Amino acid sequence: MVLSHAASDTDVSHSTFASPYVRTSLPRFKMPGNSIPNEAAYQIMHDELMLDGNSRLNLASFLTTWMEPECNKLIMASINKNYVEKHAYPITTELQNRCVNMIANLFNAPLGETETAVGVGTVGSSEAIMLAGLAFKRKWQNKRKAEGKPFNKPNIVTGANVHQVCWEKFARYFEVELKEVKLSEGYYVMDPEKAVEMVDENTICVAAILGSTLNGEFEDVKLLNNLLVLKNKETGWDTPIHVDAASGGFIAPFLYPELEWDFRLPLVKSINVSGHKYGLVYEGIGWVVWRTKEDLPEELIFHVNYLGVDQPTFTLNFSKVFHQSLFIDIHLSINVGSSQVIAQYYQLIRLGHEGYRNVMENCRENTIVLREGLEKTEKFNIVSKDEGVPLVAFSLKDSSSHTEFEISDMLRRSIVLTKISNALLV
Repeated sequence: MVLSHAASDTDVSHSTFASPYVRTSLPRFKMPGNSIPNEAAYQIMHDELMLDGNSRLNLASFLTTWMEPECNKLIMASINKNYVEKHAYPITTELQNRCVNMIANLFNAPLGETETAVGVGTVGSSEAIMLAGLAFKRKWQNKRKAEGKPFNKPNIVTGANVHQVCWEKFARYFEVELKEVKLSEGYYVMDPEKAVEMVDENTICVAAILGSTLNGEFEDVKLLNNLLVLKNKETGWDTPIHVDAASGGFIAPFLYPELEWDFRLPLVKSINVSGHKYGLVYEGIGWVVWRTKEDLPEELIFHVNYLGVDQPTFTLNFSKVFHQSLFIDIHLSINVGSSQVIAQYYQLIRLGHEGYRNVMENCRENTIVLREGLEKTEKFNIVSKDEGVPLVAFSLKDSSSHTEFEISDMLRRSIVLTKISNALLV
């Protein structure tokens, strides 16, 4: 049982560790009956969280683990703003509008001088993929209905290297068949030719990956586009492409600006990207942008009166979307913190093209140093590619004595031991 405040009044020591609160077990799954001092609550939680890994030492993460102190201040200053209340926080709404348009322009969206981009701020790329997929499904259904054809068996073609949680969730939640192009030894991305062969009249889109989670490799979106153009011409279909650029969307424009993977290709209708990966923002922000307003079906948008203000709303959730100059909401709840949006805008204006390019070049140079060091041991096969996400993926040449999983475990232990050693030295 947790002691009450009255007990602390009789405790002569102000040290948390000398108080009775550290001697009393807290319930795990029920709220305690009594209160404890804020210092004690903080210390108990702080010490338990020390058992988490240090995010800065996570060698397997694509996610951002550090931001500048000035941005941290902006995040804390805006963390209590409910973003959906656009009438109360119009400047935050404006900042997201700017982010959507900056990202759309970065991806070469065909916008006129007076056009505003169509895009969504989401909770990571998982939600972004759901929204893009829903738009594809509805467009396909509308076309099939107009033609008097069955519209109950939609499918989507992807490689087996896609982020399984995101795409399988979409397929399961929205009743879409997931047709996966199998991978082969030494070829860890979707084969465009095999993908196009799997396309049929029920395919709502082909999803290409710009930055495979397996080895960071970019898929050949241009070849996929060209092959699909030919198939559409032969069949009379209009199968489009979605690019899952969760990892590569903030890399390709700066390291490989001549690479054609985005809206420069006519069949690419939507793109998602994770702001919390190489967009250099803490976890919790993703984006999806559409080529034009026609690629986001109008019937998915309806009007709702929220806190006395009329808001156009995309009905999947209640999040943040821009449709032309309109603000549209779509999220898992109607309470959305604005701090990640503000952090994304900070990074975009703080770094600009020059800063993002420098960061990505530094990441690429680090991967070269690591890769060369691994190659010198003559014990590893490098499976990542020179062009792609700046990471090093490798396998053992001889796994008779050890496996890759053992190497991973030993690296994890080494990081933990280094952390303990550094703490003792302090």
